[in-house]
Amino acid sequence: MTDFTELLRRKRQAEVNARPAGREALAARYGQVWDTHQLAEEFHVLGFRAPYVVVRRKSDGQLGSLEFQHDPRLFFLFEADPG
Repeated sequence: MTDFTELLRRKRQAEVNARPAGREALAARYGQVWDTHQLAEEFHVLGFRAPYVVVRRKSDGQLGSLEFQHDPRLFFLFEADPG
């Protein structure tokens, strides 16, 4: 099975992790930021393929995705699924 997103994902993963940012820098750039504990409180994680994670927001059932960096492990850039 061919993963047509692999090259794009690897490129974005390298960009995100080349110079990992702290929470404040990520928040200034992307808005709300979650650590692993906060992510588990607010979302159900449905799957991931670095640097993306598919989630369902617990408060309203909204399906969406987030990006994440490896170290420190922080999640950011929530995008609701338009469908």
